[in-house]
Amino acid sequence: MFIYLLFIVPPMLLALLAQWMMRSTYSRASQIPARMSGAMAARRILDANGLRDVPIEQSFGQLSDHYDPASKIVRLSPDVYGGHSLAAVGIAAHEVGHAIQDAKNYAPLVIRNIAVPVAGFGSSISQVFLLAAFALAAFQMSQLATIAMLLFVVGFSATVIFQIINLPVEFNASSRAKTELVSLGIVNSQELSSVSRVLTAAAMTYVAGTLQSVATLAYYVFQFFLAGGMGRSDDGA
Repeated sequence: MFIYLLFIVPPMLLALLAQWMMRSTYSRASQIPARMSGAMAARRILDANGLRDVPIEQSFGQLSDHYDPASKIVRLSPDVYGGHSLAAVGIAAHEVGHAIQDAKNYAPLVIRNIAVPVAGFGSSISQVFLLAAFALAAFQMSQLATIAMLLFVVGFSATVIFQIINLPVEFNASSRAKTELVSLGIVNSQELSSVSRVLTAAAMTYVAGTLQSVATLAYYVFQFFLAGGMGRSDDGA
């Protein structure tokens, strides 16, 4: 159990800290008025980049903002869509940054989009193999348990690789967002600092999530392969 905690707890605490920072910075920036709503800022940036055919829709839920590359739609949560705050325009501009990436065939985004179905399947099937590995180990079927754990590692690795690929996509979208906001006069240089804090905090949630996945994968690789496989594991965490 100590080894499990050593691998998992630090990135878990980092993830909690990142979530707290995101909500805290978003809340503060939400109190600072902007010249236009998030939807208006998104529309202006899209139009300035020749993406007049990309629609903007209101989605449901808090911080549910995203760009859908399949349908070429920017979807913004209610607070961002109609919010006249620096937080709203910052998040909206970030999602438009993904639309610009898509239009320009930004390589990491292209790779990420290809990896989405693979990562989704790998994440789902890996959990089945993990449960199977523990069940087989409980019945002293160590060889089959080790094979199941190997399949879990392969499947879960797809999720980890996807998350790693996603990091430059998110950072680049934020960089594009800040450039567009300033160049189009949506925010000034002083207001940009508040927007930057929101986007940095949001990016840190992706970093923390990726580290959690990497640590989880590293734990199982160490516990069940470097330490001798399921049959010799003495830590059932």
